[in-house]
Amino acid sequence: MDDTQLMKGILEGCVLGVIEKGETYGYEILSILEKCGFESLGEGTLYPVLTRLDKNGFISCRKAKSPLGPIRKYYSITETGRQRYESFKENYKKVTESAEKVLFEGWE
Repeated sequence: MDDTQLMKGILEGCVLGVIEKGETYGYEILSILEKCGFESLGEGTLYPVLTRLDKNGFISCRKAKSPLGPIRKYYSITETGRQRYESFKENYKKVTESAEKVLFEGWE
């Protein structure tokens, strides 16, 4: 199994989770994810996720001047995105509980 496909799905849910807490911008999302253990996550990984989430209507994007300089894109979650996020959390919990039984606890 390709780890990048697994990471892609999990990352989308985690990005929605960060944005669900309030409007934010790319660098801040990246910083939060890195603090949570997503090391070596770069802009080249994050921004395609943000673009996909925006294109699918899960987040919205607005541009505004940054207090520190150039124009920045700010992201917020849509109602459809909230529903997607809740669904992601439920599915993630079911899958990880099942995987943990097989991989770490045993099924006997």
